[in-house]
Amino acid sequence: MYIYRINLLFLLLVATFNVFATYYPTSSWEISSPEDQQLRSDNVDALVNLAFFDDSTQAVVVIKNGKIISEKYAEGYDKNSHGTSWSMAKSYYAALIGISIDKGEIGSLDDKVAKYLSYFNDERSEITIRDLLDMSSGLDFPQDEHETMFFQEDHLKYAMGVGVEKDAGLKFEYNNVNSMLLGDILISATGKKADTLLKERILDHIGVTDYKLWKDENGNVLTYCCVDMSARDYSKIGLLFSRNGNWDGKQLISKKYIDETFQVVWDITPERFTTLQRGYSLHWWISAYKEDFKIFNTSGKFGQYTFVDRENDIVVTKITKYKQQDSGDVQKWGFMKYLRWAGVENAIKLGRVLIENGAVESGSDVITPFTDEEGESKEFNARYGDFINAIENLSCNCYKLEAFN
Repeated sequence: MYIYRINLLFLLLVATFNVFATYYPTSSWEISSPEDQQLRSDNVDALVNLAFFDDSTQAVVVIKNGKIISEKYAEGYDKNSHGTSWSMAKSYYAALIGISIDKGEIGSLDDKVAKYLSYFNDERSEITIRDLLDMSSGLDFPQDEHETMFFQEDHLKYAMGVGVEKDAGLKFEYNNVNSMLLGDILISATGKKADTLLKERILDHIGVTDYKLWKDENGNVLTYCCVDMSARDYSKIGLLFSRNGNWDGKQLISKKYIDETFQVVWDITPERFTTLQRGYSLHWWISAYKEDFKIFNTSGKFGQYTFVDRENDIVVTKITKYKQQDSGDVQKWGFMKYLRWAGVENAIKLGRVLIENGAVESGSDVITPFTDEEGESKEFNARYGDFINAIENLSCNCYKLEAFN
């Protein structure tokens, strides 16, 4: 009887460990039910339905404890279909700065940019790396937020030529040039381009193998945008941050840097895509910051997001419809580069018309990430606050078994 009780106790301990053991996906994902992860199916369904209220949605993946508890794809798409990140990529490349600090290649976030980029030894000499990452560099800030840079042959040359408008650290201004400069800092600090670093220091370790890291016509990595991969793979990057930079026992990004990222620097930012009041920190948006519920997220121009609730180990990715590119990862503009003179919004509209009418062939005449009107979120952005509340409904049910009664 005594031995029987010991064996029973051992089995119970093993079962408990298996339920709560930290799981990491490999080349495949474990699929689980919400209830098995102590969440309510109706809350999960409500979240997914909110995302697909917008016809532009391509995919939604909901992850709890590293396991997929729900995913849905628009007709014609599946788990292998690529989306394009747009500015979600800012958060990925910013992580490389943290890794370089961990490795001693960069001194600290408060290092002057001029320490790494000699062309900053001018009116920009007081700007720090932190200023770039917190979007408070004080660099010239036009109405288009330097999205015009996207239509250049040499994005880095464009970024290098942007001067100072105000003192650093005084004001949040979402400036794409801040992010484009990160790649040049990383080359100076490590001797490697940002796409190589992202592959070697993050993607290879978390099992992401099918992706595109876009570059301009001069080979400069677009560190302010443009990483193509599946919704599941975007979610892996979110899971890495949810797990404090650790992946299956290997610390890829220090917890110290993740902790610094997941704090509030700017508690109120100008309205962008949504009327929900949001904040910003080290190239991550803050969509909720309460005592018991905090949501940090990556964000892309046309409605691409990965939301991370670190305290409850919940990751939600939502991407919009994208025609997967099969023609390389280096931009080619051809005569369409002249569209930039029409202004960003007009250039987008004209480009869509030319491609949709067959006057320009995407992937041949023009090679670039491209979101047509079908993939541009509208209804979702209007209900963005409802979506954040729906994630909170997931989170508040964690470990509360009485919620199922």
